[in-house]
Amino acid sequence: MEILYGTWHWSISGFLIGVTMLLLIYFGKTFGMSSNLRTLCTILGAKNRSNYFNFDWREQKWNLAVVLGAILGGYFATHFLNGTDIVQLNPKTLQQLHALHIDLPNGKMVPDAIFSLDAMLTLKGFLILLLGGFLIGFGTPYAGGCTSGHAITGLSNLQLPSLIAVIGFFIGGLIASYFLIPLIF
Repeated sequence: MEILYGTWHWSISGFLIGVTMLLLIYFGKTFGMSSNLRTLCTILGAKNRSNYFNFDWREQKWNLAVVLGAILGGYFATHFLNGTDIVQLNPKTLQQLHALHIDLPNGKMVPDAIFSLDAMLTLKGFLILLLGGFLIGFGTPYAGGCTSGHAITGLSNLQLPSLIAVIGFFIGGLIASYFLIPLIF
């Protein structure tokens, strides 16, 4: 069980992602999590309201299985494979969290100050969720995919728009980490 509790070396994870991408390319499929939202909206009848949702969702059933696997995998990992000290943060990160008055995760995946139900039900937490949801919901189709789609599928297919998008994701993450999060918290 130790192999499941610890982190894997990047070369093993990278190799597995590469093999998965080769299989997807071989079968003519592309990977991305955000496309599943479009598929779910189509299943629920959104194609009657917008041409964007007018496509054959049955071709994407395999990708819905990926989402289900991610949900179930996350559930099983947190409930059955949660070893002690699964999250070990850099001491500098802990100092920065303390300076922002964000409680330390203490072995959890995320701090309660940001991701607890109590924090989300405050006006500030609700507005952050609303704005974040809008930006993701609008930005993903506008960018032609999500981070996983561009970074994994797009880069493995050597697509220039995906390279530009991934660079933008990293710049946005740096801006959020160094400027927005300290401003918000």
